[in-house]
Amino acid sequence: MQLNMLKAKIHRASVTHAELHYEGSCAIDGNLLDISGIREYEQIHIYNVNNGERFSTYAIRADEGSGIISINGAAAHRAQPGDIIIIAAYGVYDEAEAVEHKPQLVYVDRHNTLTHTNTSIPKQAA
Repeated sequence: MQLNMLKAKIHRASVTHAELHYEGSCAIDGNLLDISGIREYEQIHIYNVNNGERFSTYAIRADEGSGIISINGAAAHRAQPGDIIIIAAYGVYDEAEAVEHKPQLVYVDRHNTLTHTNTSIPKQAA
């Protein structure tokens, strides 16, 4: 059996640009791509905390240290600068891999600067 599992996420990033007439994609600060393990041109899912929009696109590299999170092309209708988003990438793992799998979780501040990383999400309290 193959399992589709969370590979990586960048949690609560701030959208810096929404470029309707740029070729579609999501430009992400290169440092955040490297830390998360999300590869350029990899499919990503974006969850907009501000408006509930959920959509998929692909990642492209922005300048390292720039803090850029730019939603481009048609997806620019689904986010605007200042929106808080979660960027997630998923991978397919067989059962043996899934037992050992730990996602790379990247947390940023409001300027999209790394605050910390983790490989597990705390249990939700009742």
